[in-house]
Amino acid sequence: MEFFDNIAFGLSIALSLSTLLYCLLGVSVGMFIGVLPGLGPLATVGMLLPLTFYAPQTEAIVMLAGIYYGSMYGGSTAAILLNLPGTAGAAVTCIDGHPLARSGRAGVALFTATLSSFFGGIFGMVVVAAFTPFLASVALSFGSAEYTALIVLGLLSAAFVGNASRGRSLAMVGAGLFLSMVGADANSGVLRMTFGVLDLADGLNLVVVTTGLFGIAEVLANVGNIGKRNTMPTMIRLRDMLPTGAECRRMVFPALRGSSIGAVLGILPGTGAALSTFVAYAFEKRTSKTPERFGKGALEGIVAPESANNSAAQTAFVPTLSLGIPGDAIVAIMLGALIIHGIVPGPQLIRDQPELFWGLVASFLVGNVLLLFLNLPLIGLWVRILRIPYSVLYPSILVFICVGVYSLQNSVFDVMMATLFGFLGYAMRQFGFPPAPLLLGLVLGPLLEQNFRRSLMLSRGDLMVFLERPVSGGIIAVTLALIALIVWSSWRSRRRAGAGS
Repeated sequence: MEFFDNIAFGLSIALSLSTLLYCLLGVSVGMFIGVLPGLGPLATVGMLLPLTFYAPQTEAIVMLAGIYYGSMYGGSTAAILLNLPGTAGAAVTCIDGHPLARSGRAGVALFTATLSSFFGGIFGMVVVAAFTPFLASVALSFGSAEYTALIVLGLLSAAFVGNASRGRSLAMVGAGLFLSMVGADANSGVLRMTFGVLDLADGLNLVVVTTGLFGIAEVLANVGNIGKRNTMPTMIRLRDMLPTGAECRRMVFPALRGSSIGAVLGILPGTGAALSTFVAYAFEKRTSKTPERFGKGALEGIVAPESANNSAAQTAFVPTLSLGIPGDAIVAIMLGALIIHGIVPGPQLIRDQPELFWGLVASFLVGNVLLLFLNLPLIGLWVRILRIPYSVLYPSILVFICVGVYSLQNSVFDVMMATLFGFLGYAMRQFGFPPAPLLLGLVLGPLLEQNFRRSLMLSRGDLMVFLERPVSGGIIAVTLALIALIVWSSWRSRRRAGAGS
């Protein structure tokens, strides 16, 4: 009963005129920025942070949060229509969303992504409201050894992402880990693999790599279509967006599983929403009875990552509000905004400032409802993008990419790097190497290195630290079981192939 009383209290704050307007502004800006390649929520939150200095505490945090999870909605739009993820978390949505759009079912793909995002967001909101104290204690129990084991498990799951062979997927994970070492060493400050280029001192920018591997590579792969025109209907009716009854039934459990994975990974500081999309997609493909459909337009391949993405975006606030530990770089900016406004995040926040905490939690509900009503009417408008002639569409995409990438640091070097990764992504596509695992290795590489080295420092070089701690030992046991499952399934497939021949 206390839970509903707290939600009612939060809604009384979130539905006040001023908070509602700030929430609407945040989710609207976030959604439209998420569609644009290169910018993303991090740049947007950073640019709009000074505007919150003149807003009341609750309204300022509600608006920044709206930008964050609103961009998760918008990121899937460009990913599905143009194979160009507006955010890093939307990269996995490209795998099945874009093939579905190319087959003439872009409306269904966008409708599914919107509903999955809404479900994941509401699921994450309920988790934040009901289990914040418990989840905070769980997150607090994770040390460097546990993070190392969890990241290794996440990297291994990359072998299941996409339709490529596991060997090629793992090779791409290794390439991503290799690229993640570019830049200054976190402990010594020594520059690694920069080749004297100071622009690489901070490492490879994730947005630069993402837009190159997916956006520019997509343009290069379709150069032969220049001069052609997409054949999409001029009007997208509601029934053209609705999945079939069988597809709706297949979407229920992927949404639940994806939301659960996102909720758990979202509360772990440093993991962010991107990891949850990879893990959710990999798990869904592994448990599917028809895994061969993934990568060719399976709706479950949209439902799982989108629900995980938005669930993680909500639960990322748990360690920030309860422990003062940001879940990812975007929430770190919000942590700075909290401190600027005189708010001290920590275990006492709920008790000392209940109006801020429950108002923010309730704004998640209000914001997700607003995004649902903003997105559904715009699906027809987004789909019409595909009717633009390729000779106009692809140069426009390149302009957006260049502007977005340049705006990150006002650097021409970033534009050159995005172009380089565009050609690399095109070559990978031609030889059947998936880009998504490379992206995962690049994201998790620094976290893996930092936590692994920290664990060895604390244990004085004893590798048994990963097995002696119960949580990390359990995760490693799951990892070993997964490896055994991979080997066994591969052996069984080869045996069947040999018997068939």
